[in-house]
Amino acid sequence: MESSDSTSRGILSAEAKVHLRHYWQVILERRWLVVLGFFFCILASSLYLLRAPKIYRATATIQIDRESEGLFSARELILNTGREQDYLQTQYKNLQSPSLFRRVVEELKLSTIPPYSEAQDVIGAVRSEVQIVPVRLTRLVDVRVENTNPDLATNIANTLANTFVLDNKSLRQQRARDAAGWMEGELKNKEIQVRDAEEKLQKYKEDHDMASLEASQNIVLQSVIQAQADYNRAQSDATAAQQIAAEVMRMVNGGTNLDAIPDVAQNVAIRELKVRLAEKEAVLQGLLSRYKEKWPTVIQARSDIESLRHSMEAESQRIYESIGNRAMIASATERRMKEMLEEKQKALLEHNRLRIEYDVLARQAEQTKSLYNSLLARYQEMEVSGANSVNNMRIVDEAPRPLVPVKPRTSVILLLGIVGGLGVGLGLAFFVNYLDDSIKSQDDIENYLNLPFLGYVPNIKAGNLHERDLHAHLHPRSSAAESFRTLRAAISLAARADKMRVFGVTSSIPSEGKSLCASNFAIVTAQSGSKTVLVDADLRRPSVHKAFQIHAPVGLADYLQDPKVQLDDITHKSDVPNLDVIACGPIPANPSELLDTPQMEKLLGELRQRYDRVVIDCPPISAVSDPLVMGAKSDGILYVMKFKKIRREHARRSVQRIQDAGIQVVGVLLNDIDFEGRDSYYYSYYYYQNQYYSHYRTEPTSKKSEASRNPTAKT
Repeated sequence: MESSDSTSRGILSAEAKVHLRHYWQVILERRWLVVLGFFFCILASSLYLLRAPKIYRATATIQIDRESEGLFSARELILNTGREQDYLQTQYKNLQSPSLFRRVVEELKLSTIPPYSEAQDVIGAVRSEVQIVPVRLTRLVDVRVENTNPDLATNIANTLANTFVLDNKSLRQQRARDAAGWMEGELKNKEIQVRDAEEKLQKYKEDHDMASLEASQNIVLQSVIQAQADYNRAQSDATAAQQIAAEVMRMVNGGTNLDAIPDVAQNVAIRELKVRLAEKEAVLQGLLSRYKEKWPTVIQARSDIESLRHSMEAESQRIYESIGNRAMIASATERRMKEMLEEKQKALLEHNRLRIEYDVLARQAEQTKSLYNSLLARYQEMEVSGANSVNNMRIVDEAPRPLVPVKPRTSVILLLGIVGGLGVGLGLAFFVNYLDDSIKSQDDIENYLNLPFLGYVPNIKAGNLHERDLHAHLHPRSSAAESFRTLRAAISLAARADKMRVFGVTSSIPSEGKSLCASNFAIVTAQSGSKTVLVDADLRRPSVHKAFQIHAPVGLADYLQDPKVQLDDITHKSDVPNLDVIACGPIPANPSELLDTPQMEKLLGELRQRYDRVVIDCPPISAVSDPLVMGAKSDGILYVMKFKKIRREHARRSVQRIQDAGIQVVGVLLNDIDFEGRDSYYYSYYYYQNQYYSHYRTEPTSKKSEASRNPTAKT
């Protein structure tokens, strides 16, 4: 995973470097546009600095305190803090009001001073020179005036600040006087309202006999509470008595003796009667032990015992009846307590109803009195503030006469000119590069044309055609010769290389170097030991005979027009070992018809038998149809494009024309690149490669002598 991440980062880094290099190449290529745009912006900035008028700025500072700030307004300082921002913003707008500027114009008589005297709207002209700038996080505000006349800027700033502060003072004094007059009338009205409210409250107390409503409310409430407690207690007692009476009745109805009832058993009289009965029974037992039943003393004793028993029964019955009576009394007491509670509650509700009306009157009286006191305090404060003429604004600093102009700012404008110049120059460079859609790199060939790239050919600086087209022979160790050897290697390593023996060389338009490439490709092919022939099939503008210095040759046109002419008649030996040349000969009137004949087929058949490689120099594809004829008879076409010579769409259509005819395009060779000059920013790596091997390339003192000494030179 780590290796994968590192690989991804490496790829991204490489892509970024490629993009940066591409941008740098664009800048280098269009460097004169960058310089021109930079120079133009610097020139414009300099001209502006020379012609722009000098502007002076005068600044006066005003402090704007809170609106209610004074000797006796501490409470309002706290209550009104939320409206401070609204107040400050309002004052900033007032500082820009046309009425204020009108007074400044009138006071300074600006309408008679140039350039204001020439303006249709003097006030607007003055306002355009004034800036109101609040100082952040303070109550200070700067009044800035910019003018070409420093004295005039100072006068306008100070006059504007003074007029604004004095207007505010006058306005506050007038407002204080108006408010005091209004409050005096309101105080009289409120005083009458306070008196009426208090009289209504007092009359209400008298009508309802409420000397002290709070005390009476407490008494009624306490009586309700006490009645509720008595009722609860009576209810509890009645419930208990009823339960006892019911239980006793149940016991009696069940056959229980009255003596078993707890109230009867615990009664003191019953206990005494029981004691006396026990004593009498004891006495009777003693008498019976000595006397008979008829004995008077025994009879008297039995009579006493019977009397005691009757007394106990009567007392028990009385106690039993008292239990029921007690339950009845408790129930009656409960009902009476309930009635008393209901009466007390009604009295409380009536009292509360009276209290509502009382509270309304009391509240009205209190509010009226409070408002009256507030107005009175405010009235007294305003009298003192108006007398002291308190102003919440003051001038902190008057505007001094400016000595140094603030505009134009030389450093800023020059910096903007530099930055803008770079921006304009780079923008022009990239825009022109965007518009430039010529073929100039391997990516263009592979991406737009979908053709194999065979190699680059550097710009060959030669004095004549002979030295240029025979460069690989005359300068075998040059960069150009190496490029053609690279082309030879690329073709030999291509697919079906062993079956490709006849090559047509063409281009899109004239002057792209197809003849140069054909000649030098034939030379390096011959130098590799392959028996090679170069055929000049450009029957309209031939150049091979000039390059190889063949004078008045019998050539291809003769062979195609005259059946008597043989191949040996038109074949010429060159100074390059293993290389023969077939020149064009006299220019015919019908080149396309001559090329598309059986005689041409015969010629190519003989050349295939006699030579290892056949290189045919064809006309440009966009000019005539000859390359299509020759391409159809060849094994493949080598397409030559001059660096930044032809547009992509033109090249694509030319290639499409060849491919539509069923002709194989072996690849594209990019020609005429100045690696050491104007095009070095595109192929700097190629240039460095050539520089690295440059000390191995030693040009011979005599090119022809070297060629004669090395007739079979190979790379």
